[in-house]
Amino acid sequence: MASVLPAISAASTIFSALNAGSGDSGTAATSSEEVQNRFLKLLVTQLQNQDPLNPLDNAAVTTQVSQISTVTGIEKLNTTLEALLGSYQDAQAMQGASLMGRNVLTAGSRLSLAAGQAVAGVQLAEAADQVKLTIVDGAGTVVQSQNLGARDAGSFSFAWDGRNDAGLPVAPGNYSFRVNALRGADKVAAEPLQLGTVSALVRTAKGFELDVSGAGRIRFDQVQQIL
Repeated sequence: MASVLPAISAASTIFSALNAGSGDSGTAATSSEEVQNRFLKLLVTQLQNQDPLNPLDNAAVTTQVSQISTVTGIEKLNTTLEALLGSYQDAQAMQGASLMGRNVLTAGSRLSLAAGQAVAGVQLAEAADQVKLTIVDGAGTVVQSQNLGARDAGSFSFAWDGRNDAGLPVAPGNYSFRVNALRGADKVAAEPLQLGTVSALVRTAKGFELDVSGAGRIRFDQVQQIL
C-alpha cells in the first residue's frame, strides 16, 4: 500500500516545508513565485497520498492557500509601489529643474530690501477683513506699518517700497515683518512668508529637496507660492 503523508494543518508547518532548501546549496526560495510553485507541488502530493480515513482538513488547506496568495500579492504590491516611487521621484526632479533660479515664498519673516524694493507674502488660514503689516529693523524698531486690506484665505504676496512711515527711504538690508489679521473681532491665523531663490535641487534619502536662499533646504510642499 502506498505510504500516507500526514495532513498539514498548521501554516507554520507548511511554510517550514516550503522554505526548506532545494538541491545541495540549501538555499531558501527567493521569490513568492517559487514558494507558490513548491506549495502547489506539495499540496498535490498530499492530496494524492492522503489517508481516506483521515483526509486533509478543508479549512486548513483554504487558510494555507490564502496565505500563499497574500505573500504573492504583497510582493506584487511592493514591486508596484517601487515603480510608483521611482516615477514620483522622476517627476520631482523635473519639477525641481523647472524651479531653478525662480523666486518662491516659504515660511519665514525675513524681508530683504534691495534697490528700493522688497517682496514677501502672507498665508491666511481663512478670509480676513483686514490684514495689518508691521515692518521692523534689526533692532526691533518699527519702520513702517500699513493695512493690506481685506484678503481671501490662502497665500498672497506684497511689495514694500523701502520707505518708512514718514515716506523717507531707508537703508537697504535685511528687515523682518509681522502680520496681524482680523475677521470682525476674531483673530485669523496668519503666517509670514519670505522670498527666496531656488539655487539647487538636492537628492536626499527622503527624496528631492530645494536649496532656497535664506531658507536652506526645504521640501516641495513647503513652497507656498512661485513668483
